[in-house]
Amino acid sequence: MDVTRPGMIGIGLRISLFLTGLFLIDAAHALPSFARQTGAACEQCHTMAYGPALTPYGRQFKLNGYTWGKSEAAMPLALMVQGGFTQTQKAQPEPPAEHYRDNDNISVDQVSLFYGGRISDHVGLFSQLTYSGPDQTLSWDNIDLRYARNIALGSHYAVLGLSVNNNPTDQDLWNTTAAWTFPYISSALAPAPAAAPFIAGMGGASLGASGYLMIDGALYLEAGGYHGLSDRWLTNLGTGADANLHLRGVAPYLRVGLDKEMGANHLHVGALWLDAKVLPDPMQAKADRYKDVGLDGMYQYFNGGSQSLTVNAMVVHETRSLEATYADGGADSPKGHLTTTSVDATYAYNSTYSASVGLFAIGGNADSTYYPADPFSGSANGRPDSRGFTLQAAYIPFGKSASIGRNWLNLQVGVQYTAYSKFNGGSDNYDGNGRNASDNNTLFLFAWFIL
Repeated sequence: MDVTRPGMIGIGLRISLFLTGLFLIDAAHALPSFARQTGAACEQCHTMAYGPALTPYGRQFKLNGYTWGKSEAAMPLALMVQGGFTQTQKAQPEPPAEHYRDNDNISVDQVSLFYGGRISDHVGLFSQLTYSGPDQTLSWDNIDLRYARNIALGSHYAVLGLSVNNNPTDQDLWNTTAAWTFPYISSALAPAPAAAPFIAGMGGASLGASGYLMIDGALYLEAGGYHGLSDRWLTNLGTGADANLHLRGVAPYLRVGLDKEMGANHLHVGALWLDAKVLPDPMQAKADRYKDVGLDGMYQYFNGGSQSLTVNAMVVHETRSLEATYADGGADSPKGHLTTTSVDATYAYNSTYSASVGLFAIGGNADSTYYPADPFSGSANGRPDSRGFTLQAAYIPFGKSASIGRNWLNLQVGVQYTAYSKFNGGSDNYDGNGRNASDNNTLFLFAWFIL
């Protein structure tokens, strides 16, 4: 089924599903954005005044269900546009999407409609509907519906909450995990490594709920589970039937974190765990199983002044039992593993100028059937290994207390460069057709606008 150009019925259903959540909101509490709800400028919650990177206040705002603030406004909506210019060191063998060239492309990557704000004193919502320019699709995007309240546990205080979302780690407070990790914007037309842990591919293709508890602002505990969606629902939601994860039952998810504040210095260490059983062929009893275990950490210097520094790190180790895939001839061995590592640091000055660097590495066992040879996107040696770095500089003119339209207008423009020392298993001739890892080095000039 071709889902790249959905019919009017499918588009209408997607819009109606999104708007249904909006119309359930008490009009007295319907707010156009978090900034207008709190009455504070964007820099209150975001270290760079715009983007997912959160300040301590921003993490608490999310933890407490997006409910803080008493300001009211007319529209509970925001509109975002992302796009830019993409150039790879060597042209791709074929255009990365229809109506584009094999290199030097200008694109509108995303146009998103948001609702974000308080529904009631203890319930808040972050929701996103996105049109993808390269794919020409309209689909649901990040959804996080929260209930949160403060409780007492003896002599301790705590925030107790529940999140219903469509992506494990979407509800995460730290910018270390898959949903909100650096880089927060990237080109939709650039080459990307083929291998990733299972948890990183669940966004928009699953639906789940988790309960969480933050005790004394220091100990974070979360437990929940995720269920897959049918081909019909994925098609109706715009994600497409090809994204079906074929989950069997519920995939349990656990998250734990320890936080420590020392004046302007903020430390976090944490761990996560996901256990997903997959039934790729419903006609056979055998299933695949993916167990993801992750360790993460964050250091942040933020005192509300002119300078901030944030360093994030994450390691995810995945063990795979590919019984179904192996039985169907899709793998050389029923056992496998994959490890992904990322470290990034961002310095911001006056919430206006930022400089970032990120390092990443992917490694795992060789499997020539699971990682097949293929021109450009394949692996000649059957290995998933990729390594490289990303450099980024950005300018954010708005979003400060003294900015024009501080609660309505924001913009980030910047330059990003990603370089690979290894791609899909090799440095030179990684695909067996003469393409080198460095040929995929990408320059991305971007603009990121929200109103």
